[in-house]
Amino acid sequence: MKYIDYYKILGIGKTATESEIKKAYRKLARKYHPDVNPGNKEAEKKFKEINEANEVLSNSENRKKYDKYGKDWKHADEFEKARQQQGQYQQYHYGNGQQQSYGSFTEEDFSDFFSSMFGGGFRSQAHSRTQFKGQDYHAELQLNLTDVLKSEKQTLTIGDKKIRLTIPAGIENGQEIKIKDYGQSVGEGGINGDLYIKFNIVNNTNFKRKGNDLYLSLDLDLYKAILGGEIVIPTIDGKKVKLKVKPETQNNIKVKLKGKGMPIYKKEEQFGDLYITYNIRMPKNLSAKEKALFTELSKLR
Repeated sequence: MKYIDYYKILGIGKTATESEIKKAYRKLARKYHPDVNPGNKEAEKKFKEINEANEVLSNSENRKKYDKYGKDWKHADEFEKARQQQGQYQQYHYGNGQQQSYGSFTEEDFSDFFSSMFGGGFRSQAHSRTQFKGQDYHAELQLNLTDVLKSEKQTLTIGDKKIRLTIPAGIENGQEIKIKDYGQSVGEGGINGDLYIKFNIVNNTNFKRKGNDLYLSLDLDLYKAILGGEIVIPTIDGKKVKLKVKPETQNNIKVKLKGKGMPIYKKEEQFGDLYITYNIRMPKNLSAKEKALFTELSKLR
């Protein structure tokens, strides 16, 4: 039996990690899968080799034996299993430093290990062991912040497919959602890939968003800050809210308006809060009378 370089088949180095082996296998399996290459004998043969290489290298114990003994790595349990199951292979024996071999192998067999794993019925059993999954698709969708104040239905065109979906209110910038089975379609016997949509939310308002809460800096004139009163402030949905200002309000004081923030993702009728920070605005271009009054006030203090 000739040596088969499983690392070369998967296009990886001998120091490849489990993750790199898995990634290489999936990439090649998609390329050479019989369902993608109907009637292509060369692709089918390559697919067998890829599966065989993955069966060995993805198993840490088998990989150790293969790295140490090369083509003879199967001398323990695997070779015995192959002989028992198929009856056409006999055990290798090592004695007194001499190696004997019995039975013959052809290139079509690839290896007795692969035959023993699938009982000679590759088409029927290999498919049940290795179910091919289609490629996942990735897309990005840009929305304004004011677009996600309510749940909205949209129709997207991905490839030749039109997808109607509801975008939940409150979705955040950078958030990704998965739509199952809308990736690559692989047909009968396989699993369709999925569609991942990443949302880029552009803030088209004066509010700052942190999670479900909103923040707004608001100028407040000196007289209102000192004496108190009532002001009207905007909210992100365009509605106006009346807010009482306490007398002697200090600069950078923060007040909270409960429930006036962003809608909470997938929680109907629940909202974050709105935080208002007051910036006391000093008067400019004072008249002589105003200066005199401020002078009089300063004497009272």
